[in-house]
Amino acid sequence: MKKIALLIGIIAFAFFTVNAQTDQPENPNAPDISFDKLVHDYGTITQDANGECEFTFTNTGKEPLVLTNVRSSCGCTVPSWPRQPILPGKNDVIKVKYATNRLGVINKTITVESNAKTNPVTLRITGNVVAPPSETIPEKNIDQNSTPVPK
Repeated sequence: MKKIALLIGIIAFAFFTVNAQTDQPENPNAPDISFDKLVHDYGTITQDANGECEFTFTNTGKEPLVLTNVRSSCGCTVPSWPRQPILPGKNDVIKVKYATNRLGVINKTITVESNAKTNPVTLRITGNVVAPPSETIPEKNIDQNSTPVPK
């Protein structure tokens, strides 16, 4: 009987502890992040072309916004972001460089972690990298039926 009472007590304690954590009110002044776009489409680009793009964001909250980490889904995509706090109403840029030396479809994600209400935010880059057109010199058309012109 003691074991059943102890088990019920542990379950009740766990239930109220978990429930108490979800009842915390949101900070109405917390920073929030708003992006001008969530997807950058390179379209069709040639191999070794410029793979740089930018995602502009604004702090739409009432407290300073701090980006704690910005990471990509693979090593071919390198993000750079501001390390200083972004004041309310101000905007800044996350720069992304994609290595376009690989042929094929681009579908990569960049995860932005911050102290914003909407956290994390996932950005995407898409497109298709194709081989550059070959630069061959066209051959001279020679008419086999023509007669040579004497000099």
